[in-house]
Amino acid sequence: MTTTVPTTAPAPHVDVAILRHRLTTADAPRILDVRTPAEFETAHIPGSYNVPLDLLREHRGELSRHLDEDVVLVCRSGGRAGQAEHALAQTGLTGLAVLEGGMVGWEAAGGPVNRGRETWDLERQVRFTAGSLVAASVLGSLLSPRLKWVAAAVGTGLVGAAVTNTCAMGRALSTMPWNRRGATPDIDTVVRALADA
Repeated sequence: MTTTVPTTAPAPHVDVAILRHRLTTADAPRILDVRTPAEFETAHIPGSYNVPLDLLREHRGELSRHLDEDVVLVCRSGGRAGQAEHALAQTGLTGLAVLEGGMVGWEAAGGPVNRGRETWDLERQVRFTAGSLVAASVLGSLLSPRLKWVAAAVGTGLVGAAVTNTCAMGRALSTMPWNRRGATPDIDTVVRALADA
């Protein structure tokens, strides 16, 4: 007897124009924004729910019990939303889609946005931090040659982040106070909001 192991195909991507249209219909999908609370506060799609990626991963089983079969996942450009889709798909939830181009694509296409206090998005923070570390270690290596290894470590970490589509530096930065300002959701608040909708 042969056992077939199910494979999970990547979630379909939903185009901005299609999502904008679907949000005007009676059967509009739920939108989960998996960015940090500060990124969400800066700009988000009206009616979306902020469920930061780490919270979603930790409570994916409980979340999946409160989600419809039609969910669109959103982040800045699609990377974190893809990771969220993978985590939710492991619970057996179907009907998941990732917004093509994320918030960058949404805003470029003129999609409606609720705006709040401005914060750099997480990817920009990673680029700034990595670049600063590399520049400082290269300059510092003029005085202490061993500092060149800091630049090598950062470069290696960035390559690893690209290969695995994860980012340890981004994860660390997401815990910083400036990324936690605003309403940091907890699982009970998220579940209550999903149930009330």
